[in-house]
Amino acid sequence: MLVAADGEAPAPDRGWADALGTGVRVCVVDSGVEDDHPLIGRVDGSWTVRKDESGTSVVETEPTDSCGHGTACAGIIRRTAPECELYSVQVLGKGFGGTGDVLLAGLRWAIRQGFDVINLSLSTTRPQFAEELRVLADEAYFRGTAIVASAHNTPVESFPWRFASVISVGSHQEDDPELHLYNPSPPVEFFAPGQNVQVAWLGGGTIRTTGNSFATPYIAGLCARILSRHRRMTTFQLKNALYLSAANVQLGIRGAS
Repeated sequence: MLVAADGEAPAPDRGWADALGTGVRVCVVDSGVEDDHPLIGRVDGSWTVRKDESGTSVVETEPTDSCGHGTACAGIIRRTAPECELYSVQVLGKGFGGTGDVLLAGLRWAIRQGFDVINLSLSTTRPQFAEELRVLADEAYFRGTAIVASAHNTPVESFPWRFASVISVGSHQEDDPELHLYNPSPPVEFFAPGQNVQVAWLGGGTIRTTGNSFATPYIAGLCARILSRHRRMTTFQLKNALYLSAANVQLGIRGAS
């Protein structure tokens, strides 16, 4: 646990501490989300990217999850920002399988729907998709949609989390489930709980799991809470709010005062 010089844990001064994410639209671009899961409740809208010989299309579907990953992310968002609106765009299939063009189609569609926050707990290592992902990340930034993207779990080049126009997230090993940290050594910008965390899973159940994927929705949920109090904040301003409320930054502020 992080502690200050006086032995006490830091208590970030958050102007949005009691905010619940009310009215903020969060989209999970992932494997889908299981509807009416006890830890999630209602999914406000669900779409799937379909691919055939003519290309890709986005179609409205009943909320369902192909492998559990998206449900896990949605549960963390719901726990963190319980009154946000949750939406799902399915780009992964069974066995966590997916393709770059399907990811691009789903992300592009989500950006152009004007969601406030997009949780992207996945990335691609394929360099041929990097430039188009960068263009989409920039488009989201200028449209006022915050993309919260997970870093790869291994030290490899992957995208879009490396782009400055997204909020990039890795996981820390601290015990506090409400703790987020600023990383002064980019490219990862923030760390959040993602080690041995309990998450929602298929069939209304839960599992324990580890990965940057599960730190990312915590930060997405924080963004929803901040936006519910400050509706006109940009992604740049959200990064500042996350920075100023990070436990390690608060320790530095308290130590200097």
